[in-house]
Amino acid sequence: MTARIDRDTLFIGGQWRAPSTSDTIPVVSPLTEKEIGSFPKSATTDIDSAVAAGRSALRRADWAGLSPTERAQVMRRFADEIEKRSEDRAVTVTRQNGMPIELSRAVEGAATVTLLRYYADLTESTPLEEVRESQPVPGTTIVRREPIGVVGAIAPWNFPAVLSMFKIAPALAAGCAVVLKPSPETTLDSYILAEAAIAAELPEGVLNIVTGGPDVGQYLVAHPGIDKVAFTGSTTAGRHIGRTCGELLKPATLELGGKSAALILDDADVEQTVTGLATASLLNTGQTCYMSTRILVPRKQSQTYIDAITAMAASLPVGDPMDSSTYIGPVVSAQQRDRVLSLIEQGRSEGGKITTGGGRPADLDTGYFVEPTVFASVENTSSIARQEVFGPVLSIIAYDGLDDAVALANDSEYGLGGTVWTTDQDRGVDVARRVETGSFGVNSYNLDWGSPFGGVKASGVGRELGPEGLASYQQLKSIFLQPN
Repeated sequence: MTARIDRDTLFIGGQWRAPSTSDTIPVVSPLTEKEIGSFPKSATTDIDSAVAAGRSALRRADWAGLSPTERAQVMRRFADEIEKRSEDRAVTVTRQNGMPIELSRAVEGAATVTLLRYYADLTESTPLEEVRESQPVPGTTIVRREPIGVVGAIAPWNFPAVLSMFKIAPALAAGCAVVLKPSPETTLDSYILAEAAIAAELPEGVLNIVTGGPDVGQYLVAHPGIDKVAFTGSTTAGRHIGRTCGELLKPATLELGGKSAALILDDADVEQTVTGLATASLLNTGQTCYMSTRILVPRKQSQTYIDAITAMAASLPVGDPMDSSTYIGPVVSAQQRDRVLSLIEQGRSEGGKITTGGGRPADLDTGYFVEPTVFASVENTSSIARQEVFGPVLSIIAYDGLDDAVALANDSEYGLGGTVWTTDQDRGVDVARRVETGSFGVNSYNLDWGSPFGGVKASGVGRELGPEGLASYQQLKSIFLQPN
């Protein structure tokens, strides 16, 4: 857990290859603020090689010639090998981004395996062709689903393993090849993924991994050999990718930022609601795109919720992410810590009242820590209520009546997640239908692998997960048949 992890190769075409340059990228622990490893930076020639390997895989019988059942068998072998390495990968992720280890084990370890197996099952049960009666001329049409091609997958640092698998699993299920670019903050764990691919005998070129920062991502997105882009990250970066893909007429799935609302109705159970908000609003130290960080409370009950949410946030254990009791770890980097602290100061300067937190923990001199912070007396127009903080910061906003609550929830450029809290589930579902968002939870928020996930407005384009996630890696071909 303390040894350096230094990598000197790239995973391209099913093999470890020497990079084209000697440039390396250091990895810094958010806990110790010291280097814990390094990896090479891919040059454009390395990316060219990775894309070429993917295109080659699409032409070879050992991948392109497989039936859905045979492809599912390959995916299950891959899942088995990832599972053998799940603890190593979870620990590596935590060392890189500060994710609390118990969360990392559940999500970065176990969930990646579950997701890959889900898509292995789905590819077996999804017919490649269907026959339709032609309209208006008599006859029939075969509608065929084919792999879209080579996918450029760009994953973020907050949930690097599982969000990579959001892209890899359906792409493989569709019969595509993948060139993955992890975030530079969390690249070391992708080498464990590559080791699993080798052990599972994944056909050469089906999965390739290139490394580097935004310049590498930009080159990958614009590469003429990439047929589709799948990206999770900031809205700013997503807009750049969307412009490039639009110009090239290249499909893209963009899962971007969020500033979701938790609507607490007047009949909600205070204790159960506030307990649930610890997960729905502060999971992974608030570094989760769909977090409900705008807490909308009935004005007549606002002080009750201010007190209860403040007490909840102040009670969360902050510290070493490798300690299983830790709930709030460090944020990923010094840059991210400074950004979060700057937004807290901006919120304070605009009149927001901080009821707990507001700075760095007094007892932690080292590490990129930010105290769990709660703002009361916040207007929905304030910066702290409108900008995605991506840290352990909540804003409590009072509303007058249900229509006002829904209007406040919808008054955002984002629309990724959200929750409603009530003792009347039917009432909660009615509220969910009125909120402009891609996903929503009633009395909790849990992603369902079998249902689509994604955003509206500035939160993105397209959907991942579920059959819809598989469909986004397929293209449709219609074959018209004259009647006999």
